[in-house]
Amino acid sequence: MKKGNALKRYAWVVVLALAAAMFAASASATTLVFFHEIGCSHCAQADVFLESIHPQYPQLEILHYEIGESESQELLAGLLAAYEVELGSVPMIFVGDVAWIGGTFYGLYEEPYTVTGRPADMTLELAIQQAIEADAPSPLTRIVETDASSLAEGLTLSAIIIAAAIDSVNPCTFAVLVLLLGTLIVAQRKGSKGLVLKAGLAFTIAIYISYFLLGIGVFSAIQAAGVQKPFIIAVSCLAILLGLWNMKDFFAYGKWFSIEVPKRWRPMVKKLTSSVVSIPGAFFIGILDSLFLLPCSSGPYIAILALLSKNSTQVGEGLWYLALYNFIFILPLLAITLAVHFGYTTTARAERWRSARLGKLHLASGILMFLLGAGMLVAVLMGWL
Repeated sequence: MKKGNALKRYAWVVVLALAAAMFAASASATTLVFFHEIGCSHCAQADVFLESIHPQYPQLEILHYEIGESESQELLAGLLAAYEVELGSVPMIFVGDVAWIGGTFYGLYEEPYTVTGRPADMTLELAIQQAIEADAPSPLTRIVETDASSLAEGLTLSAIIIAAAIDSVNPCTFAVLVLLLGTLIVAQRKGSKGLVLKAGLAFTIAIYISYFLLGIGVFSAIQAAGVQKPFIIAVSCLAILLGLWNMKDFFAYGKWFSIEVPKRWRPMVKKLTSSVVSIPGAFFIGILDSLFLLPCSSGPYIAILALLSKNSTQVGEGLWYLALYNFIFILPLLAITLAVHFGYTTTARAERWRSARLGKLHLASGILMFLLGAGMLVAVLMGWL
C-alpha cells in the first residue's frame, strides 16, 4: 500500500513538473509572423530554413499567413503601420523589433539592411535570437497598442475641446472683462484712441499666459508624481460632482454656494478693475483675475491636466495640447472685446446679456462638465485611456 502511494505521489510530481514546463514554455514563447504566397520560391526557401532551425528554438512560435486572404491583408496592413515600413514583396516576416520586407531588414540595425541568400538566413536567425533573448512580445500586440494609442489620442483631443468649451463659458471672467471695458470706454472718450481694443487684448493675453503657465506647473507636478488610474477616476468623479453642482445653480442660483468667485472677494476685484485706465493695468488685472478664476474653472482644467499627464509621453505634445486648450478658453473674451470695439454691442448690453443668462450659463457648463467627467470615467474603466 505504501509503495502504491509512493508511486502515485511520484506520478503526480511528474505530471506537475511537465505541466510547469509546458506553462513556462508557453509563457516565454516568441512569436514570428510569416506572410507568404503560393508559388513563391523565396517563400518556400524561407519556410524550409525556418523549419530547419526550429528544433534549436523550441520557444519560437511561427504563425503562417497566406497573403492572398483578406484577413491576412488586414493583419499585414496593421503590422506595416506598427513597424512603420512600406509594403514589399514576399516573404515578409515580423519578429521582435525586426521586420524583413522584400529582402530588407528593418529594426535590426540603425539603417535598413538588404541582403539575400545564405546571409539573409543568418540575419533572420540573428533577429530571432535577439527576440528570444529580449523575451519580445508578439508582433501582433503592436497592432493593438497602435490602435489603443490612436484611440487615446482621439479621446484626449475630444476631451480637451469639450473641457475648454466648458471653461470658456465662464460668467466670472465675462463680468470682469465687461467691467474693465466699461471703465476703458470712459477713458477712451478722453482721447485715448483704441484703448478699449488694446487693453481688452492685453487682459485676454494676460489670462492666456497665466492660465498656460499654471497649467505647465500642475502638468509637470502631476507627471513627475506619476498619475495612476485611481487618480484619474477620482478627478473624473470630481468633474461629475462639479457638473451637477453647476446645474444646481440653474434651478436654485445662490442657494448654499455657487461655483463662482466668492462674494467676499468681489468688492476688491470690482474696485481694482474700475481703477484701470491703461494697457499695463489691464494686463495686471488679467493676471489677478486668473487667480480669482480658480474657484470657477479649476474642475475642467485639473481634469484635463491629469488626462494629459497620463497620455502625453512627450513634453512638446503636452504643451501643444495646453496651448490649444487655452486658445479655446479665451475665444469668448476675444469675441467680447472685438464686439465692443467695433460697436456691435455695448458693455451695458453685454452685462445685461450675461446677467439674464447666468443660470443658463451654469446649466450649459454643468451639463458639459458632467459629460466630460462621465466620458473620462467610462474611457478609463474600459481601458481606452
